[in-house]
Amino acid sequence: MLKHVNAFESWIATQQLQQVVSLKGLNTWHIGGTAEYFFRPNGVADLSHFLACWQEQTQEKPVHFLGLGSNLLIPDAGVPGVVVSTLKGLTELKQLDDGLIYAGAGVPCAKLAKFCVKLGLNGGFFAGIPGTVGGALVMNAGAFGGETWQHVVRVEQISASGQLTDRKREDCQPAYRKVGGLLPGWVTGGYFRFEAMDSQDAQQTIKKLLAQRQQTQPIGTFNCGSVFTNPPNQHAGKLIESVGLKGKQIGGAMISPKHANFIINADNASAEQVLTLVDLIQTQVLAQTGIVLQPEFKIW
Repeated sequence: MLKHVNAFESWIATQQLQQVVSLKGLNTWHIGGTAEYFFRPNGVADLSHFLACWQEQTQEKPVHFLGLGSNLLIPDAGVPGVVVSTLKGLTELKQLDDGLIYAGAGVPCAKLAKFCVKLGLNGGFFAGIPGTVGGALVMNAGAFGGETWQHVVRVEQISASGQLTDRKREDCQPAYRKVGGLLPGWVTGGYFRFEAMDSQDAQQTIKKLLAQRQQTQPIGTFNCGSVFTNPPNQHAGKLIESVGLKGKQIGGAMISPKHANFIINADNASAEQVLTLVDLIQTQVLAQTGIVLQPEFKIW
């Protein structure tokens, strides 16, 4: 017990573990309250030690993992427990001898895309995913016609007690924007296999696709990415536009005039205002089209 207490004191002294940290600037919506505790591990071993101590010391207090904070709505009241940032210690990115690419959970997807293009591999679609590898693995994120789990060989997970486990692709059930079969706990990294392609062609393709994204999506605003998943054979944005809600605003939360499947923080929006707007969209689309829109973002 004393060993764990001393460990907590050490983390606090080095500012790895902080109390009452604002999360508003740590997510792409720029919304939300504070974290009771905030921890920045120096690596997987450090994270493993911390989780073992946390579980023993705090019992039932929750643990949340945070990358770039896209696809996420943080409550105005904040979150109890500890928020673990993956952006410092879980950022290893390398090519292995067998050709596999290992990317830590805190690696930005855009960085993985550049790494693949440099090696002449077809992972460039990751440039269109505004988050980290950890989030992409958990939700099977996709962009430009590619999906994360098309290339996954196995994932590395960590349990609440700090135990590390590799999970093979065949033991999981990836689907559209979700993955079944992952063990309880969190993803700390993934092993990918990409096909070879001409590096120069890949660079040109990414430039073209990113330019198209710039023209059609509200890049440069505070948003979480796509708000709703696309129903089968439908586009959520077109459905929202068809019921006359494009540009609708509640408080500081606004349905983007550029793309209706984006809600932007136009003026110091609250999480409550976002959720009110989400409820309005779902109600109107269901009433006028009979289609139930499912949120793509997560709520802590």
